[in-house]
Amino acid sequence: MMASEMPQIAEEDQLRADLYDFLGLLLARPPSADLLRHAAGLTGNETDLGQCITSLARVSKVTNEKAVTSEFNALFIGLGRGELLPYASYYLTGFLNEKPLAQLRNDMAARRITRAENVYEPEDNIASLMEMMAGMITGRFGHPASIADQKAFFNKHIGPWAAHFYSDLEGAKNSVFYASVASVGRTFMEIEREAFRMAAD
Repeated sequence: MMASEMPQIAEEDQLRADLYDFLGLLLARPPSADLLRHAAGLTGNETDLGQCITSLARVSKVTNEKAVTSEFNALFIGLGRGELLPYASYYLTGFLNEKPLAQLRNDMAARRITRAENVYEPEDNIASLMEMMAGMITGRFGHPASIADQKAFFNKHIGPWAAHFYSDLEGAKNSVFYASVASVGRTFMEIEREAFRMAAD
């Protein structure tokens, strides 16, 4: 679907989708120099989330591509495995490729969400889930999802573990740039959880 053909959504929802997409990009692979420059140009405000974004911008300004690639590899790839395993199945069951992944695949099929051809990670990776939420909000998979549908997906596949993952990423021994990314993610997940809690089904 071309950008010009995307359904119109409220500005607040577009901002939410943009942040989900941004987190997905940063967590899917080491950021390029262009993405680091974009992150360095962000401006926050006095809110908790705004202060986290300001911190991320500050760290991005002194981070280079080589350093962040090394950090990404230590955190998520490593020799055999990285410091963290960013998958819903692992956080919810202690094992990879378990029931949460099967449930996610069923819900993806129901919403006509398909995995990109060049992606081989299990779909319950945190980066993929951030991208799915963005797509549901904007209508990337056909039409914008209702708040009730967003809430159901979030509460089932993201809410039970994402904030815990982001907290672990904040405190990981190899985490420098990604500690700032994690602060944004954790704070955003708390905001989303509360907003969905207050939203009527």
